[in-house]
Amino acid sequence: MDAFYASVEQRDNPALRGKPIAVGGSDRVRGVIAAASYEARKYRVTSAMATKVAKKKCPRLIIVPPRFSVYRGISNQIREIFYKFTDLVEPLSLDEAYLDVTENKIGEESAIKIAKQIKALIFEETKLTASAGISVNKFLAKVASDYHKPDGLTAILPENTQRFLDNLPVTDFYGVGKATAKKMERMKIYKGIDLRNYSKSDLGMHFGKMGAVFHDIARGIDDRPVDPDKKRQSVSEETTFQNDISDKHELLETLKSLSVNVAKTLQKLNLKGRTVNIKFRLPDFTTYTRSKTFVEFSNDGTNIELAAIELFQNIDIEVPALRLLGVGMSNLDNQKEEENNQMDLGF
Repeated sequence: MDAFYASVEQRDNPALRGKPIAVGGSDRVRGVIAAASYEARKYRVTSAMATKVAKKKCPRLIIVPPRFSVYRGISNQIREIFYKFTDLVEPLSLDEAYLDVTENKIGEESAIKIAKQIKALIFEETKLTASAGISVNKFLAKVASDYHKPDGLTAILPENTQRFLDNLPVTDFYGVGKATAKKMERMKIYKGIDLRNYSKSDLGMHFGKMGAVFHDIARGIDDRPVDPDKKRQSVSEETTFQNDISDKHELLETLKSLSVNVAKTLQKLNLKGRTVNIKFRLPDFTTYTRSKTFVEFSNDGTNIELAAIELFQNIDIEVPALRLLGVGMSNLDNQKEEENNQMDLGF
């Protein structure tokens, strides 16, 4: 979907149309942007940006509080459209999904024609636009979906994949963040063709497990199936403090509260995990994580709390104050999750 949350707000409130808006928290309480309209993006306002920063970039920015129940309802409506064409639907979030239409319910051989029909139905039923990417695997389809937004449709055909990948900036490759991009720049890797000049072992030496991934996707190899039953990988809770917190007692009390919430969510979803993670962010936005793995699976709040406190007390760097603190459980077991793909952005 195109700027999903922001587009919903502009659809439902005509006074917001054509104006730079962002869905998120207030700039008075360390809010964070969840989505920005295309008018706001012209000022380089992006999701996950602090609201104060966004307002500096765009003084006329209108901040709209999120309505997640509304977004979730529309997301379910859109998902029902997908199921008219295929049951192989893998949601990534409320506003994005992979579809495998190799064999589909309408007997259409052209994925491009199916994408056009889906886009038309979404607009007809919701008055919102979507962008579609079509290709031979998930990586290429995802990259294609980001081209020609909003209301775009881009197909990367089999005969064009290698040429496309050779010219693709490495910053558009899966798993390449700022730090990895800088490392690649030092290695004179700027585009896919530069990645192809390195062997799998060389890339593995420089980038660990991701080296093999970079090696393969630079050659158009991505064998991940569209998985409609994909399990949740983690459950987490975090909070951004209104003011930086240095008081250790207050931070420990926050950890306890976050641990209880994680345990409640795990129990609600009938899930257990083995690895407890804490996440903490310093005032300069530097973010760290620490983890501890249990011998057995657990969703017990006391176990999670004790592990989180132990991790916090053993932090091996100087922490004068914290801007954000989070607790999570990963390495989950294989029990059936009762609620799938619900996104928590911390509001």
